Amino acid sequence: MKRLLRVILIVVIAAVVILGQRSYNYVTNTTDPFDETGINLQSYMPEPIRHWGCMQLKNNFGHKTLPPYGCQSSDNGTRWVD
Repeated sequence: MKRLLRVILIVVIAAVVILGQRSYNYVTNTTDPFDETGINLQSYMPEPIRHWGCMQLKNNFGHKTLPPYGCQSSDNGTRWVD
């Protein structure tokens, strides 16, 4: 039983690390803010991390493009979240 729990814990930790790294790469090193995988991962992040990611995307692309899904303001979707 302990061995099974250890394997499950290792798998969960590995998944969190891999998905977290992919999300971090999306918000800091992306060339396309409309990458579907990045947007989906960003939408699953907790609110503070999602807000930080939106601010990173805004710093990189705010003057060039509309915000991707999840980083839009609630008024009409054409402004970045503050």
